[in-house]
Amino acid sequence: MDERTLEDVVMEALSRVKDPELGRDLVTLGMIGKLAVSPAKVEVEVILTTPACPLKDHIGNDVRAAVGEAVPGAEVLVTFGAKVRDARHPVGDPVGDAPPVLPKVKNVVLVASGKGGVGKSTVATNMAVALAADGAKVGLMDADILGPSIPIMLGMPQFPVKPNDDGKTFDPAEAHGISFLSMGFFVPDGEAVIWRGGMQAGAIMQFARDCRWGELDYLLIDLPPGTGDVQLTIAQQLKVTGAVVVSTPQDVALADVVRARAMFAKVNIPILGVVENMSYFICDECSKRHELFGSGGARDKAAEQGLHFFGSLPLVGSIRDSGDRGLPQVLADPESETAQIFIAMARQLAGRVSMEAHDHPGQGGEDTGP
Repeated sequence: MDERTLEDVVMEALSRVKDPELGRDLVTLGMIGKLAVSPAKVEVEVILTTPACPLKDHIGNDVRAAVGEAVPGAEVLVTFGAKVRDARHPVGDPVGDAPPVLPKVKNVVLVASGKGGVGKSTVATNMAVALAADGAKVGLMDADILGPSIPIMLGMPQFPVKPNDDGKTFDPAEAHGISFLSMGFFVPDGEAVIWRGGMQAGAIMQFARDCRWGELDYLLIDLPPGTGDVQLTIAQQLKVTGAVVVSTPQDVALADVVRARAMFAKVNIPILGVVENMSYFICDECSKRHELFGSGGARDKAAEQGLHFFGSLPLVGSIRDSGDRGLPQVLADPESETAQIFIAMARQLAGRVSMEAHDHPGQGGEDTGP
């Protein structure tokens, strides 16, 4: 058996290994990178669809097993690369022949809630930082014009936004491995923004058009609560991959999950999943679990609506404390239970985006090569 024939044997074996989320084999998906084959050693590079792949170990084990069976006695070495693919859904209301907004951003993910006070900004911030820690290029836009909180959560309450040499564009701030922008940078301390919906939406679209976000794998947009002008403008004028809906367990919040889903359905944006925040509280004194707002409501509502459920977050002081200190929980205490939940959610989000990119590939058509 010559070397080329042996390589054919290895590729045939790899064609039987499927990506667990996409349901297709690695060869067809173009996920095989460099390949070095000899009777004694086989080196395989797998190009993941995201550096935050939640099933990386699973894929590696399957590759080693398949190649080991095809080339008995050979040492099998598996390495990983990553290339995020873009999913661009049709714009709900195209704006004439205007150039595309955010052309270098592969995936725009909206983080939404039907009502305020559910911890949406905390979820968006920790997910963004967790994705960046896994190696992705990530941006975070604070689109809650009336109540911007992300600058504080990222430890940069002030940032001098200055025009670039062209006099039109400006650069985002950077902290903890991500690029971000917020209305909080444009409003003096203690002043309130009192704008109608149209003005808010216009400011957000300026953030998208005029900020030099650069090449990003993911841009998370922290939306204001509700289903009004701002949400519809973004949904209609940006090519959005999908949305994450954050809720608490009580009925009044869960009703808003249904309304959020209806709004996104009208503009052809899929809901990638639901997060339940403030699901339970562990008492320091008695160590008992207390479900202050009920528990499991968002999980049950997601199942009822046929939506993916990312998981439940506890109500703990450390999340509030880390946000106030400007150091997200995933960095402040990465080994804590809550940080691990955020990290797992971010990796699930990356996986869901990869599935959307497979089913609804971006502008260049389905990406079948590394």
